[in-house]
Amino acid sequence: MRPFLLLLALLASACVHAELAYSLQPRQIAAGTWLLQGSTDNFAQDNGANIVNIAFIETDDGVVVIDSGPSKRYGEALRQAIAATSGKPVKLLLLTHHHPDHVLGNQAFADVPIAALAGTRKLLEEQGNAMAENMYRLVGDWMRGTEVVLPNQTVEAGTLEVGGHRLRLLALSGHTGADLAILDESTGVLFAGDLVFYQRALTTPNSPGLDVWLADIDTLQALPWKVIVPGHGPLATDQQPFVQMRDYLGWLDQVMRDGTAQGADMNELLRTPIPERFAGVSLSRYELIRSVSHLYPRYEQKGLGRVDQQE
Repeated sequence: MRPFLLLLALLASACVHAELAYSLQPRQIAAGTWLLQGSTDNFAQDNGANIVNIAFIETDDGVVVIDSGPSKRYGEALRQAIAATSGKPVKLLLLTHHHPDHVLGNQAFADVPIAALAGTRKLLEEQGNAMAENMYRLVGDWMRGTEVVLPNQTVEAGTLEVGGHRLRLLALSGHTGADLAILDESTGVLFAGDLVFYQRALTTPNSPGLDVWLADIDTLQALPWKVIVPGHGPLATDQQPFVQMRDYLGWLDQVMRDGTAQGADMNELLRTPIPERFAGVSLSRYELIRSVSHLYPRYEQKGLGRVDQQE
């Protein structure tokens, strides 16, 4: 019986590991440019935290990867997908910001330069282990073996030439205080990171303020882009992601500004109705609750003015 029981245990283990497989399907969105689009749902056991948009660019000198995903297992699957798509080695990993769904796949890229803004490295060093522990609680075995790997190169705003691709790097701050956006001037693809959420409610745990974020949206919208890759949600070739972001940020500001003026407590704001125009935006209620928790105390303390009408 013992060999039989051992066989059953091995089969059960194999089934568990088979279920924990990211089926990554790169989709070409421009010349030499591929997108792996994540779900607009929240972190969950059934998606393995695959809720983020990851991209890579094949250049003459090798592949540039933008963000590494939510886990070691995801990073490894990403490397496999890149190898199956391109015959060229990975040359560089660029991190848009420090949030766990974008950086906890770094272990799979330990053999290449991992570059980020100085502020991103600092935030990941300060918050990374706590964020990783939270991800373990949220998605369990998907995170097995995942550890925080810090960037080993620092980038600044400017232009980066890689294998015939001219990448314009923008150092912004509206989402986390250290947000890297990347415009590939060779193709017109704008990798906006989590400065742009589209059809998915934005998250605010590290935002320095909605006014800062709105200024970043203005900066990004003014660029000569052709395709927008948001951090979460579908890519677009029109202005709608920026229109929706500006509308959503303005509404969120109005909710908290009105609450401050009326002396409302936080619990009252948590019950604020979601406007019909945001009915199709994923996780609006969930993120409203989180944003009020993060931001409302600042409004109460400072009595901030309306961010979308400031000069």
